[in-house]
Amino acid sequence: MIYEPLEDSHLLEKYVAKYSKGKVLDVGTGSGIQAITAMQNSEDVTAVDINEECVEFVKKKGVKSKKSNLFSKVKGKFDTIIFNPPYLPLDVLEDEESRLNTTGGKFGYEIIGRFFSEVGKYLKKDGVVLIVFSSLTNKKKVDKLITKNKFKFELLEILKVPDEELYCYLVKM
Repeated sequence: MIYEPLEDSHLLEKYVAKYSKGKVLDVGTGSGIQAITAMQNSEDVTAVDINEECVEFVKKKGVKSKKSNLFSKVKGKFDTIIFNPPYLPLDVLEDEESRLNTTGGKFGYEIIGRFFSEVGKYLKKDGVVLIVFSSLTNKKKVDKLITKNKFKFELLEILKVPDEELYCYLVKM
């Protein structure tokens, strides 16, 4: 199942168009919306996803992509790393395939925590991370995960949607 772009994707896309540059990595590419947007600013864009269907889908759109569980198959350092993570808390009623796209762990922030514990190895000194997540994820906990890993963040925008708010951050070392 390919994650179809919704409000979170479009919010992040706006800032990918503005901030992406140099060597770009789109983690959890899904439909490839962020990688394709980044290609407007860069000729060196790589997309990764844990889902082979997504990898093949974005390859057909002309994006260099490969299967990777976060950074497991990633090599090198990047100027821009984009992440629209699965960020919702576990819903036991949601089917397994759908959970891969939406669920970030029991509380929703576990995958984001893993991402920030690893991303520093792949980000160039002056590089940036663009990330989007939801108020359903526990913003204070995400903020702590970012700062605990020695990053600074700037809130770019809050988008109010039914039942939640979406946050888009620009993160730097």
